[in-house]
Parts: sequence; C-alpha cells; structure tokens
Amino acid sequence: MVSDLFAVAAADRLAGRAPLAERLRPQSIDDVVGQDHLLGPGRPLRVLIEADKLSSVVLWGPPGTGKTTLAKVIARHTAKAFEVLSAVTAGVKDVREVTARAEQRLGERGQGTILFLDEVHRFNKAQQDALLPAVESGLLVLIGATTENPYFEVNPPLLSRSTLFRLNSLDDSAARRLIDRALEVEGATATPEAVAHLASKANGDGRHTLTSLEVAIALARARAEPPLVTESDAEDALGTKAVRYGRDEHFDVVSAFIKSIRGSDPDAALYWLATMLEAGEDARFIARRMIIAASEDVGEADPTALVVAVAAAQALEHVGLPEAQLNLAQAAVHLSTAPKSNRTALGIWGARDVVRSTPTSGVPPHLRDGHYQGASRLGHGVGYRYPHDDARGWVEQDYVPPEVADQRFYRPSSHGHEREIAEHMSQLRSTAPAAERPQQP
Repeated sequence: MVSDLFAVAAADRLAGRAPLAERLRPQSIDDVVGQDHLLGPGRPLRVLIEADKLSSVVLWGPPGTGKTTLAKVIARHTAKAFEVLSAVTAGVKDVREVTARAEQRLGERGQGTILFLDEVHRFNKAQQDALLPAVESGLLVLIGATTENPYFEVNPPLLSRSTLFRLNSLDDSAARRLIDRALEVEGATATPEAVAHLASKANGDGRHTLTSLEVAIALARARAEPPLVTESDAEDALGTKAVRYGRDEHFDVVSAFIKSIRGSDPDAALYWLATMLEAGEDARFIARRMIIAASEDVGEADPTALVVAVAAAQALEHVGLPEAQLNLAQAAVHLSTAPKSNRTALGIWGARDVVRSTPTSGVPPHLRDGHYQGASRLGHGVGYRYPHDDARGWVEQDYVPPEVADQRFYRPSSHGHEREIAEHMSQLRSTAPAAERPQQP
C-alpha cells in the first residue's frame, strides 16, 4: 500500500515536470488542432472514433502533427484494450505476446484489442508479416503511425487491410491556437510579433512549437513575473532571427524567385529561396512554384527539369525541413542553370485559345475509335495509317479537324534539347514523299 502511494506521488510529480508539449497533449478529439479534415464534425475519422468502430488504420504525417496524440485520444474513447509498441524497440516476440494477450481477452471477456504501433515503417518485412494474421482476422485493430510514405515502407498486404489517414502539417492558424492555449496554461502572455515568429517557424510541427515556446517563456519569466514573451525571446528560443514578411512581400518575393530562375541567375534564386525559408514560407508552396516553372520556363529545352522539381517536392514530403532545404536548393539551381524555353507553354495557351474560338467538325473519321463492331460501317478508323508500319516510324496524315489544320502550336526553339526536337521533326518531314508533305502556313 505504501509503495502504491509512493508510485502515485512519483507519477504526479513527473507529470508536473513533464515538457510543455506533453502536459498540453489533447485529452479529447476537440482538443486536437490542425486536423479538421479528419476530426471536424462529421468527418470520417471522428465518426469512427466516437462510434468505437475503428478498424485498422495507418496514420501518416510529418513529425509533430499529432499521430501519437490521436492514438491516445482513441484509447480514451474505446472499450477495447489498448496496447502500445514502438517499432524502434519491439520485435516479432513482442508482437506474438500482444497477440496472445488479445486472444486471451477475447476468449475470457469478449474484449477486442487495439495495438498502437509507433514508427511502423521501422518494422522490417518479416516483422510486419507477423502482424498480418491477427490484423486480417480482426483479432488486432492496428493503429500504425509513420512519418514515411506508407506506400514505400508498409507491406502492401498490411496496407491493403488498413485505412490510410494523412495528417497535415500544422498551418499558421493551428500553430497560433496551440500557442494561445499554452500561454494560458503557463500563465504567460506574448507580443503579437513573438506569436507570429513562433508560428511561422513551427514548420508544421506542434511539438517543436511548444518546445520553443517553453524556452521562450522561461526566458521571459527570468526577467519578470508574470512572463511576457517578446520577439527577442522567441528568436533566442528558436535560434533564428525574425524576417518580416507580409502579404505583399509574399507575392513580391516569390515573383523575384521565379524571375531569377527564368533569368538563369542561380545566386539570386538561392537568395530568394533563403528569404522565403527564413520567413517561414510554406515549403510546399515553393516546391509547387518550381514544378510550374519547370514546364513554363524550361520546358523541352531540358526535360529533366520537371523530373528534378517533382523529385524535390517528393523529397520535401519524405524528410521535411530543415533537411529538405537541400532538395529545394538543388532544384532551384537546376532550373536556373537549365536552358530556357516557353514554347510548350505558348503551345498549350495557343491551342486553348483556338479551341475556344474556332468551331470544328470534331475528330476526323480516320482517327475515331474503330475497335467496336460496326465502327467500320460508320467510317470510323477507315484510312488510318499506322506509323509503326512505315520504316521511318512516322507517316504524314491529318491529326486535327480541317478547320484548324493550318495551325502550328508547338514551335521548338533553338535552346538545349529543343534544338534536337526541331532537327528531328524537320528530318521526318523532309523524308515524306512530295505528295505527303504538309503545306506550311
């Protein structure tokens, strides 16, 4: 009895000394911030949790988005037993022990079991396979948490038996709500500038936000009571200086960034990229703009530019900031130093203008689908010439309605790979018999 009292007292003191992020961990669904797409009224995950009808799920999201928190909230809402394992330290033996306890519970009391497996991507194939029979039979309801893309890291059979829920990085609004809640709990206040700086540097990570705020409050408390957190405190806690960045600056800086890429100035592109990152700009927004620039400003002059830009966006999802700044920087340099052409962009813009303004007779009969019974009687597919039957792998024939046959939408430039495209297309047309050669507009 005495030992139990000591254990309770120790637990209470430990809770009081726990980090702010742990003390502020949500106790209910309504306390969770930043995941309204899953937990808002009537949203799918909320409905399943409240009805205690949750089947196996994988929670995928960046660090600090609430995966563990959500699992603990589920534990408070379910009548099932709740088991916890970390894939960092657990193995097949632990999985088998959990399974054995689940069988015993179900047999003795008719109680189901939920297993929360943190860092599920750290389980190798054999370890994940050990979970499969219990998940497949429903003996275990699995909640797997991962920061990695589950399509790459979770075995397909296990993933196919689970519902995937993606948690979003905390946006500025969610980070501010978290900060306001923490300030109230700590009996502190903060200047608007301090809140803005802490929120902008959260990188979507609630735990990092609260950890930094805890340091800032400690600095402010050493100065006066009750503590007032200033921007200087926030800067010291984060180790970064505030870069003021309003709505106008947002558009101006990203404009300068894209124009520097278009102007083939890698140093300027890196400068504006650094400005955006220091200001707490959404890195996914930066990645999206580079993907657009890869096709709009580089295009077929360097077809690998789009591959690099998309790869940088995927890398950002995999590793997050600050590490992903390297991937974004590589993409910015690649796009800046690549040969430039906007001929693809001009091509689609011009084609859409013509589609909107020029009525046509539709798809020429020889290009229509001729695979179904009776199509040939309608003339569909009749007269189509199969390019692979020609030694050149190309034949001259009409591919657009006659009303727009004289239009040229894509005109390759002489820059980079487009020079080769222009030469290739010119060579093909020069080998066509005179009767087949297209008339130049």
